[in-house]
Amino acid sequence: MKSIKYFFQFLLVLLSFIFFKLLGAYLSSKICGKVFEKIGPFFRSKKVIESNIKRAIPSISSEELKKITCMMWNNYGRIFAEYIFIKNFRFGKLNSKIEIVGKEILEDLKKSNKQVVFISGHLSNFELMAMCLDKSGIELCAIYRPLNNIFLNKVLVRIRKKYICKNQIKKGIGGLKNLINLKKKNFSTALMIDQRVTEGILSNFFNEKALTTTIPAQLIKKFNIPIVPVYIERIKDINFKIVVNRPIEFSKDSSIQTITDELNRILEVMILKNPDQWIWSHNRWK
Repeated sequence: MKSIKYFFQFLLVLLSFIFFKLLGAYLSSKICGKVFEKIGPFFRSKKVIESNIKRAIPSISSEELKKITCMMWNNYGRIFAEYIFIKNFRFGKLNSKIEIVGKEILEDLKKSNKQVVFISGHLSNFELMAMCLDKSGIELCAIYRPLNNIFLNKVLVRIRKKYICKNQIKKGIGGLKNLINLKKKNFSTALMIDQRVTEGILSNFFNEKALTTTIPAQLIKKFNIPIVPVYIERIKDINFKIVVNRPIEFSKDSSIQTITDELNRILEVMILKNPDQWIWSHNRWK
């Protein structure tokens, strides 16, 4: 039954992408954002979203909670509509819609041929971050978690490999082996650190313990490399700003716990800059 359900979801997405192509990026993003504002609150994750926001911002008013939730769904819808235009963001006219702050940092990393771990979260249109990092000429691999929908996952992985970052590493034991091989070849890594994981360590995240991935901390210690926080925000409609921060070094004596705690703190700061642009539906404290 799941296969049939996934197949029909796949067809619906393909038809949507065709429709979006006819409308163009601006209209597709705007319309889909409004549609998701209306249908989002009916999803089962509504309680999780509101609970998560209250954990992170305890003093939030009912009005502000409603606004953040509404705009989160708007951003979610926009991401969906913009996916089919990733090629245009990389090679076409939409490339001018992305402002990058910290280009000199990327240039320095490229010239020094020094590998780093780029970290971020599911903020704004997060796919554009890895795309811009890869386009800068840095040897890069990106870690991803496959979708449950096997039909749709194949399409998205194909798009990611072709237009975002060709070295896509699937989470899991097999992917970890590929990752280690690429690290030995001096590849930098880009990964999201904000999703709930089944394996990791408990680390403070908005003042509550949450199971958190240790992959970045392990890479930092094993290869003695710095982390580079990367942040993206939607300025207006399909206009974005990506901020590449300076590398942060950790001492050799830093523990996995210390590094992971610090990365969560960095992530918190990113989220609170534009809380309506983070995907709050991940049940991080489950």
